[in-house]
Amino acid sequence: MKIIEIEKQSLAEEIGLEVGDKILKINEQTPHDLIELSFQMAEEDVEILVEHSDGEQEIIAFEKDFDEELGAKFESAVDKVRCCKNHCVFCFVDMIAPNMRKTLSVKDDDYRLSFLYGNFITLTNLTDADFQRIKNFHLSPLYVSIQAMNPEVRSKLLRTPLAGKIQTQLDKLESCGVEYHTQVVLCPEINDGEELDYTISELLKRRPNVLSLAIVPVGVTKHRRDKFPLKQFDKVGAEKVIEQVEKFQKKNREKFGKTFVYLGDEFYFLADKKIPPVEFYDGFPQIENGIGMTRNFIEEFKFEMKRRKIRNSENIKLDVVAGTSFAKVLKNLAAEEMKKNKNLDVKILAVENNFFGSTVNVSGLLTGGDIIDALKKNHRERDKILIPATALRTGENIFLDDITLEEMQKNFSAEIIPIHSGGEFFKAIQI
Repeated sequence: MKIIEIEKQSLAEEIGLEVGDKILKINEQTPHDLIELSFQMAEEDVEILVEHSDGEQEIIAFEKDFDEELGAKFESAVDKVRCCKNHCVFCFVDMIAPNMRKTLSVKDDDYRLSFLYGNFITLTNLTDADFQRIKNFHLSPLYVSIQAMNPEVRSKLLRTPLAGKIQTQLDKLESCGVEYHTQVVLCPEINDGEELDYTISELLKRRPNVLSLAIVPVGVTKHRRDKFPLKQFDKVGAEKVIEQVEKFQKKNREKFGKTFVYLGDEFYFLADKKIPPVEFYDGFPQIENGIGMTRNFIEEFKFEMKRRKIRNSENIKLDVVAGTSFAKVLKNLAAEEMKKNKNLDVKILAVENNFFGSTVNVSGLLTGGDIIDALKKNHRERDKILIPATALRTGENIFLDDITLEEMQKNFSAEIIPIHSGGEFFKAIQI
């Protein structure tokens, strides 16, 4: 496993490891992923075999505290990503534009990445040895893409007979002592309606192993080439889903004290309904999946608004970029603050996604090119430009169309600032 970063004053720095070094063995065992590396490094007496960037190998022996971490970041969390062999009718990877970078075409279905990063898996590629390893390493919680508990419907959606074994696969997970979060990508006239009722009911029976259920609407880009007929939800359809799921949510809160089943924010945007209150989300167990992200953003903004006593004394103009679905939320927040701060001039730019198609309206899928075009059409002087940090690759300043933040900045004199949260948004419009 190749090291790409060494933390200062860490154990890795202390024993002389450097960027570019590869850890080949720990106590004569080969780590195939971060999970094995963590378990092997848990010993107090450690001996590692290292290959330096010049090819020279060295054995480094040292003592450490039981819970002391190495303090190094690696090029990859696993030796080789286990990819999905299904052909899901809604697979977003199959809907990206041609000739995009190869990393966007990786169909991850790796239980190790599910444990480490919360990636969703289908369970269709797990062997008995995998289940045993999950049990041995206590890999819990995991994140499972359910789609439907009806075997026939799930097999239809994933286009593999292996998908029909979902009940047995979940039984195996539970026999390993695993808890898991679940997800349904809801497709009109396929796994909605009565099928969704059945799926929710079956997963409720599996509590407490099942920790939560997220229901998100299917998305379709203009680059989809699959001939399988796939519809998207409209306002009426979204309203029906909300009404249907609310019945379960109310019963769950009365019976368990938790909502358990949550709808993706997009359903509320489509139906033009208010986002549920913060207590409804039970601590946001699936916020990385977009569940409650809007409510969390609003709450963080309002928290900072209450704390801030002194506001700008000078005039400030800002352009704020957002996807068409989230723009209304930002407009409401900005308008509320501008009432209190007459020196503040915030313009929200709802950017249409020309790259993937206008039906794709989330901020995280905006490309650098579409953002630049929208900003150029908005002819005015501005002091700062705020963009959604979710549109950038995690840990890097690069958009999905490979335009870098630096390249975007060259087009404008105003500073461009990526915003991660509601708190950051409030602070950015005050400085």
